[in-house]
Amino acid sequence: MATGGGRAFAWQVFPPMPTCRVYGTVAYQDGHLLVLGGCGRAGLPLDTAETLDMASHTWLALAPLPTARAGAAAVVLGKQVLVVGGVDEGQSPVAAVEAFLADEGRWERRATLPQAAMGVATVERDGMVYALGGMGPDTTPQAQVRVYEPRRDCWLSLPSMPTPCYGASTFLNGNKIYVLGGRQGKLPVTAFEAFDLEARTWTRHPSLPSRRAFAGCVMAEGSVFSLGGLQQPGPHNFYSRPHFVNTVEMFDLEHGSWTKLPRSLRMRDKRADFVVGSLGDHVVAIGGLGNQPCPLGSVEGFSLARRRWEALPAMPTARCSCSSLQAGPRLFAIGGVAQGPSQAVEALCLRDGV
Repeated sequence: MATGGGRAFAWQVFPPMPTCRVYGTVAYQDGHLLVLGGCGRAGLPLDTAETLDMASHTWLALAPLPTARAGAAAVVLGKQVLVVGGVDEGQSPVAAVEAFLADEGRWERRATLPQAAMGVATVERDGMVYALGGMGPDTTPQAQVRVYEPRRDCWLSLPSMPTPCYGASTFLNGNKIYVLGGRQGKLPVTAFEAFDLEARTWTRHPSLPSRRAFAGCVMAEGSVFSLGGLQQPGPHNFYSRPHFVNTVEMFDLEHGSWTKLPRSLRMRDKRADFVVGSLGDHVVAIGGLGNQPCPLGSVEGFSLARRRWEALPAMPTARCSCSSLQAGPRLFAIGGVAQGPSQAVEALCLRDGV
């Protein structure tokens, strides 16, 4: 599908992972795609670590994770990949932090998180790693914010988030970390807050207009988009059930306000638990779950220039719950669930002259 500027969207299909998995942790480092941990067919966290050489399209097994885990966060620090938190084989959040040393092919343990947590949001800036929120062993959402200093191998406390949550979407823009949504137990969070890294203060922005779980969030061209999800019934709608939506809400960072786009500008498909990203001048939504009995394979893009949704090439393997990663002109959909945990590794690409 052409974008109008001599560029087109197309899928690149890579060799399947040796290990099928969902909730794997992914990172991209020096031309290698790393897939770490996750849950396999038995539903238990894995210690399996594998890497795809992007030049040769071959998979290699890496030394296993010291701590088997799923749903961990990962941050690339030069030649190291730092893996933070997650859930262990006993379904309990972990405090373990481990670093994979790419040049040496081995793992080293690092200073643990002050509190065990799953669903931690991480951001790297100037070689420092910021860890925000999470859910502890007592299932209570956390508000703690920590910064990791690699040279000292230590975590330092920063001012807590105004709204405790886990599984939030985070975006680094200038000297601010934006934190959007997340969950508190089974309830979706509508808070939208920003942490100023220089002033070390929090600012509350207007909350999301609607309460949705498993929505897709992305920042593009000075705006934050919140797409789709599972709409939660309001406090007075006792007989209403959650339902899939194609809602599009957009926050203008310059003007500081949300706009709920009209029905004509909603996504084509109602979907939740999908891959979202920004390629070229398009906000892209890939796969997920909808009203159909199986995962969606449809893909659509919102053209920021033309202000409309457009159909893009469908996923080669329809899935939901994929791990995702953006590397240059590629938006990866890795693993996830088709009829069970998947081995598929595919990337939507924006190419010149296709």
